[in-house]
Amino acid sequence: MFLLGIITLCLYFVPSRQQFPRLCATREALRTKECCPPWEGDGSACGSSSGRGFCGDVEVSDEPDGPQYPFSGLDDREKWPLVFYNRTCQCAWNFMGFNCADCKFGYFGENCNERRESLRRNVFHLSRAERSRLVSYLNLAKQTVSTDYVVATGTYREMENGSNPMFADVSVYDAFVWMHYYVSRNAVLGPGDVWTDVDFAHWAPAFLPWHRVYLLHWEHEIRKLSGDTSFTIPYWDWRDAQGCEVCTDELMGDRSPQDPSLISPRSVFSSWEVLCSQAGEYNERGVLCDATREGPLRRNPGNHNRDLVERLPTSAEVEFTLSLSNYDTGAMDRTANMSFRNILEGFGDPQTGLGNSSRRGMHAALHVYMNGSMSSVQGSANDPIFLLHHAYVDSIYEEWLRRHSPSPSQYPDSNAPIGHNSRYNMVPFLPLHRNRDFFISSKELGYEYSSLLDANQRLAESMRPYLEELRDVWPWLLLAGLCGGLVTTAAAVAVMAAKQRKRSLSWPNARRWKNLFALPERKPLLWSDETVETNPHNYHTTI
Repeated sequence: MFLLGIITLCLYFVPSRQQFPRLCATREALRTKECCPPWEGDGSACGSSSGRGFCGDVEVSDEPDGPQYPFSGLDDREKWPLVFYNRTCQCAWNFMGFNCADCKFGYFGENCNERRESLRRNVFHLSRAERSRLVSYLNLAKQTVSTDYVVATGTYREMENGSNPMFADVSVYDAFVWMHYYVSRNAVLGPGDVWTDVDFAHWAPAFLPWHRVYLLHWEHEIRKLSGDTSFTIPYWDWRDAQGCEVCTDELMGDRSPQDPSLISPRSVFSSWEVLCSQAGEYNERGVLCDATREGPLRRNPGNHNRDLVERLPTSAEVEFTLSLSNYDTGAMDRTANMSFRNILEGFGDPQTGLGNSSRRGMHAALHVYMNGSMSSVQGSANDPIFLLHHAYVDSIYEEWLRRHSPSPSQYPDSNAPIGHNSRYNMVPFLPLHRNRDFFISSKELGYEYSSLLDANQRLAESMRPYLEELRDVWPWLLLAGLCGGLVTTAAAVAVMAAKQRKRSLSWPNARRWKNLFALPERKPLLWSDETVETNPHNYHTTI
């Protein structure tokens, strides 16, 4: 804990990158609808003087959306991000970011010309030091206020069309919590009047690409915040699990002995507070989450509604899901039948393939099973288990892509629920990303999963933490062995000296010297009755 405190203090003011850019959260930027901040390297907008990018018009798709959302011009997320900005940085080559200061996923170095593939590992294949580092980085992100970004606490209309900016400071971690809330929140029609059948990242085709981008940005920010460019988000393989295996104080926190719905006080997560978790209250008041703290992180795994989720998903259900050849079908929403996306998301039956199931399966089953902050769609990212869970969901998505090699045309260009067509800009990311650009293999984005390696590599990965821990302790084992040897030798010398001294007291000097230099006498390994009687400490009497 002391080391964690030092790290947090030293890195408290390290810049981070989430939503919205501070430089674009001003009255001027909102009124002009331009978000093209300068790159610090040369002071020009989007680093244009150095060829990193330029300030250009935002392109949005005009393809029709599905019938699930019948409104137009009502919600700030429609045709993202045109309500807020119609000009943003368009980055060139391998550059990325709201001002083209970062590298595209999979690229590193000052000039973004170093290609590197990262490996996401099973959380139980991490060494003890890696697990400790994971918890430290998460807590660091939770305690570090973002210096580059703020979050919106009001609609553009409430901001009086940009004349009255409404934004709040949040931590690096909480910025991602807000993003997940904002993309999935209901459409506010007025106080107590909302449209619930809308979600720009769930219940439709963009579910998997959106969360893939979300995890990539999360990973990206942790690397910059910690300075550890080798960091990757681990995954929890929850197939056939009998309980919350990651709910230990070494990882995501055990239960509190005082209150089973809270986190153990031995875990750093026990001090975490949540935000954007009260969807019902926001709907009642007709407002957005204002990013204030709303109480402790809660979790009560296993004490959930058994009518909704019987148990955690099985290996057979994962295999059935992977066997489905169609990415999405029908209306491409929760009713889709034999849809890989809908079954994996959890609104289809993972045994029959039929949509609109009365029970939750796969991805959704784990959210319900956690029975706490994770069980609310809008507030689920408050629980750090969210990251480990979605990394595993992403690995299943990746395995499906490799197994079926789908054509790009499998991802719909039109008539998907709003926010989910192929060319729609993902809400609320800045820089902008389109859904279809992440309907590709993770290897093209610079990362791999240990579960998808060949058999020999998987074996080596599973053995790696044990070998690393052995490497860390072998000097101590060697020292202990040497000390043990010295102690044994010293004890033997002392015993021999004592015996020799005893003999010297009773034998004549001549015999003493004769026996001192004589070779030991060899005797057969037999025990006579005399020996048994005269030596009460031999093996026979001991037995």
